Amino acid sequence: MNILFLANRFPYPPFRGDKLKIYNLTKRLAAKHDLYLVTFYESRDELNYLKDIQPFFKEIELVYLPKWRSILNGIPALFSKTPLQVAYFKSSKMKRMVRFALDRYDIDVVHTQHLRLSQYTKHLDIPKILDLPDAFSLYFKRRNETDRPLINRLIDSIEIGRLTKAEKVITAYDKTLVCSVEDKKYLEKLHKTDNIDILLNGVDLDTFDVKEGHDYSHNHTLLFTGNMDYAPNVDAVQYFVKEMWPAISKVNPKTKFIIAGQRPVDAVQKLAGDRIEVTGFIPDLKDMYADASVVIAPLRFGAGTQNKVLEAMAMGVPTVCTHIGFEGLQIQSGQGVILAKEKSQFIEEVTMLLADAAKRQEVGEQGLAIARTRFSWDKIAVKLEEYFKEVTQG
Repeated sequence: MNILFLANRFPYPPFRGDKLKIYNLTKRLAAKHDLYLVTFYESRDELNYLKDIQPFFKEIELVYLPKWRSILNGIPALFSKTPLQVAYFKSSKMKRMVRFALDRYDIDVVHTQHLRLSQYTKHLDIPKILDLPDAFSLYFKRRNETDRPLINRLIDSIEIGRLTKAEKVITAYDKTLVCSVEDKKYLEKLHKTDNIDILLNGVDLDTFDVKEGHDYSHNHTLLFTGNMDYAPNVDAVQYFVKEMWPAISKVNPKTKFIIAGQRPVDAVQKLAGDRIEVTGFIPDLKDMYADASVVIAPLRFGAGTQNKVLEAMAMGVPTVCTHIGFEGLQIQSGQGVILAKEKSQFIEEVTMLLADAAKRQEVGEQGLAIARTRFSWDKIAVKLEEYFKEVTQG
């Protein structure tokens, strides 16, 4: 098949969810299909990485969208019915480039990444799939339930209404993909559609590989990973340090908490202190997981599936998370990941794991087995290929 991929971000380096997914799926599909890419890029520096993705694609078309242009795009959207998250990615050049690719290349099916890019493909009379990393309106609804300033919640309330209407575009596609049962049920109920299927998020088992097994003998490190300018991650570590770390650290005076991830905002950097370390960018997170006793994901809002949880599972590290981090895994609590529904339970589960090496090993090894059998990108690429065949063959 000739497959056209539309990406809202340049897919390399693959350090965040949307980049990870496009990079890992196209890397595997390229062996059997002719792939074409039309992608935004934000910085000229990203062009240095063209060589890293060119082997996967027959042709790559680039559309420059610097951050300042996205901000300008958002100004008129304030006075319209267009969600800011869609307006930020508005580009006449992208519209022309999509048309150019369809006219020049004999495309069989179009894969559109994110609601943001649906504005360029929703009207196309060609087999097409919309791949959503999460249900955007659900993400904002959950964010609005946290203790944020009133003005922020008012702005988000407006965005929620706009996103809810914008998400109706899913019915224009032959198939819409989400990565969790929760997102699927939410969108089906909201928009009365039956064209939604699940495409799990995955983990690179070559990168996150523990050939000799994880060391469960120590209890010296709690670990949180993620892009530390991403609102759910910022909120999660602030919430943990304020509401849970005092009780956990009191019982475990030799345990440290490490926050590992690029671009930590000021609010995150200010958390650094006695036995709390903020690392900034880490070239190889594998080493951080290998040295971790327990991974935590105390997320209070978000949607989709959390890559940090999948990576921890692949490294055999036991994880404690809220229901936000648990979504999309389709496992029972304790199978690599322990679900903590309340703050007090979160504290209890982390404390229990730090005190019990055998339990750390039991939970961690179950997660490792599941990651290897269910969440490999190889298997997920095969599933996406099946969806492509389904929509092209009717």
